Amino acid sequence: MLFTLLAFAVAIGLLVTIHELGHYWVARRCGVHIERFSIGFGKVLFKRTDKRGCEWAVSLLPLGGYVMMRNDAPEQASDAYKATTFESKTVGQRAAITVAGPLANLILAVLLYALVGLIGTQEPAALIAQPEANTPAAIAGLEAGDTITAVDQRAIESWSQLRWQLLDPVQTGGQVELTIKTPQGIQAERFLRLSPSALNPDVDPLAATGLRLATPAPLVRQIVADSSAAQAGVQAGDQLVALNHEPIQSAAQFVTQIQRLAGQTVQLEVERQGQTLVLPVFVTPHVDEQGQRVGRIGIMLGAHIEMVTVRYGPIASIEQGFTRTVDTFWFSLKMLGRMVTGDVSVKNISGPVSIADYAGQTARIGLSAYIHFLALISISIGLLNLLPIPMLDGGHLLYYAIEALTGRPVSDGVKLIGQRIGLGLLAALTMLAFFNDFNRLLN
Repeated sequence: MLFTLLAFAVAIGLLVTIHELGHYWVARRCGVHIERFSIGFGKVLFKRTDKRGCEWAVSLLPLGGYVMMRNDAPEQASDAYKATTFESKTVGQRAAITVAGPLANLILAVLLYALVGLIGTQEPAALIAQPEANTPAAIAGLEAGDTITAVDQRAIESWSQLRWQLLDPVQTGGQVELTIKTPQGIQAERFLRLSPSALNPDVDPLAATGLRLATPAPLVRQIVADSSAAQAGVQAGDQLVALNHEPIQSAAQFVTQIQRLAGQTVQLEVERQGQTLVLPVFVTPHVDEQGQRVGRIGIMLGAHIEMVTVRYGPIASIEQGFTRTVDTFWFSLKMLGRMVTGDVSVKNISGPVSIADYAGQTARIGLSAYIHFLALISISIGLLNLLPIPMLDGGHLLYYAIEALTGRPVSDGVKLIGQRIGLGLLAALTMLAFFNDFNRLLN
């Protein structure tokens, strides 16, 4: 729990600070005086005032931060003083200062994705298992052992890239061109015809397509001492091939079959150093926690999944980072639109609890996964703040657009009404996000 909270605090603290630095940097260049820049909220732990009169503070709660600008000036103030206020700036300057925060988050996402591309990651290859009958993948002619190398002529290298490229078509439907390499090394095209489907956070979006990651026959990782498997001669490193002359498709399938064969002797076919051996193994009966009789043979299983290294050069990494950021931003924007029209369930909205959970999970997986998480949340913060909702940056940009068109500022009365509407929308959105979070926890 502590690790999860720390990963969450680092993520939110960093991303919100970058957001506020965007406002700060452009405001300074527009001549606006910055009164205070705070990292975190609550009790101030450390503060220092720089030569320009800006107080830099680090506060107790690291969940965000803020930048305080000189907003307006007393009537008796000097012209020089008034010129340093936010309200004294032109519409264009105020808009630039406002949009700089979300833009900083998007630039950060580009850099984070580029960093992952530069470092390189190990990911499962886009090698597919046999599609189930009558699924779009089976109808398209895809078969076990095919490796997908491109989606709509956009090259991919890994299973995660395949999932990303198909995420939007799975929802909108239509025809997708897949370039494949068969086990014989032949390149071919297959056409996946998809029906529109609603995105459900509890269901794998690729499940209905019939596309599944190929999982090789399970591998024996460890033998329990004095177990029936050890007595039968099974060794660590053996690859399980067949059980009672039936091919073993996956570790889960094998475990289920063994549990059902308690008290019987089975013929276990294994491959060892290029040789195939058939070993008679007695399935020892055990009583599980539910009081049911199940079979065990005393082995621990693993699998050797084909992996690829996804890595780019410096320029290609920036290009990939930019493309991934734009694609993610556009996809997220379309998702929001589909939620408004009812085509996508609002269950997809996540709140702080889910975000904290994902922060902890990705941090435990490794640095690359955590950086991907930071990039995604940074894009989400940027997009959310650009929505034309009063109280958000996008709401202020809407006011400035009206001012630019009419030649006069939006009245305080209209702003007050907008503030109430914006507060209500944000409160409703927050309640929905928390409801989804706790619903996921309970289920």
